[in-house]
Amino acid sequence: MSNIVAIIGRPNVGKSTLYNRLVGRRDAITDDFSGVTRDRKYGFCEWNGKRFGVVDTGGFVHGSDDVFETAIRNQVRAAAEEAAVLVFMVDAQTGITDLDDSIARWLRRVDKPVFLVVNKVDNHNSMMDANEFWSLGFENTYFIASISGSGTGELLDAVTEHIENEPELETELPKFAIVGRPNVGKSSLTNALLGEERNIVTPIAGTTRDPIHSYYNKYGKEFVLIDTAGIRKKTKVEEDLEFYSVMRAIRALEEADVCLLIIDATQGIEGQDINILALAQKRHKGIVILVNKWDLVENKQANSVRDYEAVIKNRIAPFNDVPIVFISALEKQRIFQAVEAAMEVVENRKRRIKTSQLNEVLLDVIERTPPPSVHGRYPKFKYITQLPTDFPAFAFFVNNPNYVRDSYKQFLENQIRKLFNFKGAPIEIFIRSKD
Repeated sequence: MSNIVAIIGRPNVGKSTLYNRLVGRRDAITDDFSGVTRDRKYGFCEWNGKRFGVVDTGGFVHGSDDVFETAIRNQVRAAAEEAAVLVFMVDAQTGITDLDDSIARWLRRVDKPVFLVVNKVDNHNSMMDANEFWSLGFENTYFIASISGSGTGELLDAVTEHIENEPELETELPKFAIVGRPNVGKSSLTNALLGEERNIVTPIAGTTRDPIHSYYNKYGKEFVLIDTAGIRKKTKVEEDLEFYSVMRAIRALEEADVCLLIIDATQGIEGQDINILALAQKRHKGIVILVNKWDLVENKQANSVRDYEAVIKNRIAPFNDVPIVFISALEKQRIFQAVEAAMEVVENRKRRIKTSQLNEVLLDVIERTPPPSVHGRYPKFKYITQLPTDFPAFAFFVNNPNYVRDSYKQFLENQIRKLFNFKGAPIEIFIRSKD
């Protein structure tokens, strides 16, 4: 892409703070802790009538004891390769470090516009001290304070001179959020689908912290894929940093149309998996359950899939009208079947049933199986319609809504699912007064 700006620098110079300011929201996790940003993080900025992508990268390190060092460095180089403009951030308070010198030598060999951005210049004295950064040899040098925004306007004026507006991407594309507990294979699935090491994958739980958005356009399918941080139990979220990662994963879930809930086949469905599913259901998101690492399950029999699926449906009842696909992200087994299931759920969420058809079939069902009486009185159903929401919702008009119990509402939902295809899509039933 020719309209990407990548922010590069060593840890703790303020890259994520600048990223948040450019995209206009607290979208990247910032913390006074080295190595907070690990994967590439994408957002969009608009300035001078131009809209361009911004990439926040992990802190560039060398010779540390961080097990992610090589992976982070590869991610930074990947971001630099795809960007049109590079923003090299340094810290005025710490001065020029050996690592700054090393990054500068690398960037001087890159055949792209490089803007040296000296951060934390918020008074006259720091401005005087910051002049030493001219020795790094970059003509385009700017002095800013990303926390307050001072100087960022001049920087953006210069950066946008090198940005070409591109046609806007389709914004109505389905969004699939890959969610689940830590270390179940979320990033591995993303990489397998995209055919590249888009996200860092290690056996260490919690490697992914920010949600990662990727554009997918293969085999006639087009959508946005969102890889998220693992969502673990609140009692196990001890670091503030991980807490914010989980919050961001939940926000990514809210942004999605369909949630691909990954469970570990070797561990089975656990309470936290059910909690995540309930969270998606409460927010009316489409749901597909992916049983990953199926290749690692030993002693599989002819009925293993059927029996495993029965256990899952029993655990997630009453909402068990959900596609379940058994995959191996590592071996790329049935991953495209998972995509097909997600695309079907997208259509199911958008399905509209004519009012005449609803009344014709459902009023007959209600007449054959009426609701139980309440204090000797029976509710009388008069009319049914589907509401104009972005998820399946139905209003049943009765003479007295208080006479309809939750158990009968569940019966009505089951009948709708039996008569129409809403597989994977949570349904909301509203009982309203006919007046």
